[in-house]
Amino acid sequence: MRWTGYDKASLSVGIVGMGYVGLPLAIQFAKAGCVVTGFDIDPKKTDAINAGQSYIKHVSADAIGELVRAKKFRATTDFADVAKQDSMIICVPTPLNEYREPDMSYVLGTGRSIAPHLRAGQLVSLESTTYPGTTEDDLRPILEQGSGLKAGVDFHLAFSPEREDPGNKEFQTRDIPKIVGGMTDACRDAAQFLYMKAVKRVVPVSGTRTAEAAKLVENIFRCVNIAMVNELKVVFDSMGIDIWEVIEAAKTKPFGYMPFYPGPGLGGHCIPIDPFYLTWKAREFKVQTKFIELAGEINTAMPRYVITRLMEALSDRGKPLKGAKIMILGLAYKKNVDDPRESPSFELWELLKERGAVVSFHDPFVPIAPHMRHHPEVAGTPSVALNAQTLSAVDAVLISTNHDGIDYTALVKQSALVIDTRNACVNVPAEIKGDKVVKA
Repeated sequence: MRWTGYDKASLSVGIVGMGYVGLPLAIQFAKAGCVVTGFDIDPKKTDAINAGQSYIKHVSADAIGELVRAKKFRATTDFADVAKQDSMIICVPTPLNEYREPDMSYVLGTGRSIAPHLRAGQLVSLESTTYPGTTEDDLRPILEQGSGLKAGVDFHLAFSPEREDPGNKEFQTRDIPKIVGGMTDACRDAAQFLYMKAVKRVVPVSGTRTAEAAKLVENIFRCVNIAMVNELKVVFDSMGIDIWEVIEAAKTKPFGYMPFYPGPGLGGHCIPIDPFYLTWKAREFKVQTKFIELAGEINTAMPRYVITRLMEALSDRGKPLKGAKIMILGLAYKKNVDDPRESPSFELWELLKERGAVVSFHDPFVPIAPHMRHHPEVAGTPSVALNAQTLSAVDAVLISTNHDGIDYTALVKQSALVIDTRNACVNVPAEIKGDKVVKA
């Protein structure tokens, strides 16, 4: 069975999920000369794309509009258009449920949506981060049952993990190597041919399980090392040692060391979630993942540590947390992006409210708190202005996200107390900081 894409001067590529991964990937394929159709169940997203508008800050509306006008990119909610594509790429969320178990509903639901429209010779590639075996054990049966076709015989099936880093100006979609694993050698070769159209380098591996595992290793590596520096932060704080100064000194070693930085907890859709996919899958094989689980415990404990530091700092000033006015600086999970997924700021917010604090927030990239799966009570809250009036009206500012473009010297000068979880105030003059800034 030959992939239909080999015979096309201009590939037709369908991408399901027009979010932080799917939209940049769609733009890159369209820029490379492919005819791209973006699929999403949210008509607001598809309408915005077709109108040449962007709903993600770091994705250019001009780029979308230019490709739409050139008829290289369009979006739809109609999955019947799957039949028109040479390839279908799935970029949908893979969150955890309340028991820290994988929620595969988006992946499997997408499989059910595209299966009736699959035709012989097509390629299906899953990009959503998941546990080893998902592509062949979970997605494949749904595609085969719904289409009447056989994977590896009638259509190609592959896994190529997304590696998008929102807001990273150094590494764009085209510059990040793509790992590709296929159900068969022919599946792998078809996927490699497809991705070579859009990215500079493709890294083929022996199968889908290897590709699935590779993405987990990447994120577990970060999770474990961040847990280490978070734990060291607590230890060094008790000794009166500045963890940030320690890291700056350690990273001068030109070999054998890589800097990781502490924070108020883990955020984003990958690092707080992906390690638990492997933990869950390992249980099936009666294998324990103690190291991963310990790292998860340390990282999830950080918001409570931050609140404890805040309570201590307020107490030193004769102020209880109950009734205190606290401004959280930053809802996005990392600086300079508008992505709030799994941001520790929401956990901080909830902990503050539980203790009777009056909470507000400022984020130049998130004007209104969005609806979150686990924190629906904050949805719709608007970001307050950041000025002398709002800063002087609160008892403390809690820096959860260190966005660039904020005048931290002015912030400290105009605030009564600043709890800095990101070392954002490192360059504020000592005479202005005084005892106002507390690292947490």
